[in-house]
Amino acid sequence: MEFKTFVFYFLSAILVFAGLRVITSRNPVHAALFLVLAFFSAAGVWMLLQAEFLAIALILIYVGAVMVLFLFVVMMLDINLDRLREGFWSYLPLGSIIALLMVAEMALVLGGNYLGLFESSVPQAAADVSNVKAVGRLIFTEYVYPFELASVILLVGIVAAVALTQRGKRKNKSVNPAQQVFVKAADRVRVLQMPAEKRE
Repeated sequence: MEFKTFVFYFLSAILVFAGLRVITSRNPVHAALFLVLAFFSAAGVWMLLQAEFLAIALILIYVGAVMVLFLFVVMMLDINLDRLREGFWSYLPLGSIIALLMVAEMALVLGGNYLGLFESSVPQAAADVSNVKAVGRLIFTEYVYPFELASVILLVGIVAAVALTQRGKRKNKSVNPAQQVFVKAADRVRVLQMPAEKRE
C-alpha cells in the first residue's frame, strides 16, 4: 500500500468516526469537539488532492468559527452554562485525544509532502493558472444549482434557530418615557408616620 493511500484511509476513517460522533453525542461540548476534528480531517483530504485553498478555507472558516457557532447556539437556546462549566476538566482527556489526532494528521500530510512520499499523480496545472479562479468558475457554472440549494438549506437552518428561541412572549423591561413624565410623587412615594422609639 502506498503512503498516500494509507494517509487517505486514515483521514477518511477519522472523518467518518467524527461525523458519526457529532450526531450521536449527547453532550454538546463533545459534539463541537468532534465537529472540529471532522473539519480538520476533511481539510487533510483536500491537502492530499493539492487543493490548498479549499483546505485552508475549511480550517480558517469552519474550524475557526465552529466554536463561535457553538456559543451562539448555547446563548440562543438558554443552555445552563454553569452546569457545563462544572465538568470542565472532564473534557480534557477527549480534547487531548482530538488534539493528538490533529497533530498526527498534520504530520502525515505535511511530512509526506516535504519528504516526497506522495506520488504526483494529481495533474499539475500551469503556473499562471489560478486554483481559486477554477473553483469559482466551477461553482457558478456547473454546480450553481447545488450551491444555491446549500444556501437555501442554510437559510432554513437560520430561520429554524430563530424560531426555536421564540417560545413565547418575553417580558420587556423597558420603560415608556411618556408614562415617566406624567408620574406624580404621590403615586410612587408613601410617607409613613411612625412614633419615635426611645431606648430606656
